[in-house]
Amino acid sequence: MSGVRNSKVIQIGLLTSEPIRMAGLASVFEIPAQPGDGEIIPVQGDLQELLQRPAIEYLVIDISDGSPGREILDTIRRRRPDIHLVIIGPEGNDELVIEAIMAGARAYVDTTASPEAVRLAIQVVMAGSIWAPRRLLSKLIDRLLSRRDTSLTNDEPQLTDRERQVLELILKAQSNREIARQLGIEERTVKAHVGRLMRKSGVDNRIELSMRALSRLQKPRPGGDRQGG
Repeated sequence: MSGVRNSKVIQIGLLTSEPIRMAGLASVFEIPAQPGDGEIIPVQGDLQELLQRPAIEYLVIDISDGSPGREILDTIRRRRPDIHLVIIGPEGNDELVIEAIMAGARAYVDTTASPEAVRLAIQVVMAGSIWAPRRLLSKLIDRLLSRRDTSLTNDEPQLTDRERQVLELILKAQSNREIARQLGIEERTVKAHVGRLMRKSGVDNRIELSMRALSRLQKPRPGGDRQGG
């Protein structure tokens, strides 16, 4: 898949309320592109303007100025669920990071990050993965695995304990070899578990498996608060 975007022009929206912060975001794209990045064009504007541009596939949002981040994320999810979000926000607010990922963001970078780190986060998201502190990813996994409906689809049986362990380590970006070593099993056994997880979730690769699993965090639990009795 890595070659799909090589010759493509990719528009990335930039959203912040402070001009000086906008200059900082724009500097991220002054870093020379890596081979295979394609041509990346940053687009500035307000939220409504950016959401009306269908060519924008990625959106970098700065909520470090106290902007109501959850409201912005909810608006984007309603109007443009196809957009991939990179959030720049305050450091040390673990719940805000988890909320952002659960609301659909695919990366959270704190305001102390260098332009190179922000660019790397964008590249990770463009590759179809998630950028977040590993300790917080572990918390997300705990929330995912603690749900009563632990299967990846509504019409499949629940995961076995071993499949859940393998899924947890996949979401922590562990390779098959690392998973095998940590669980004390053969690497070929890990591959078999990964294959079953992908078949149950109806996906073709590990990245899609991770996305599918994390997307369940954005859905209400069956029998939750939305209905009484």
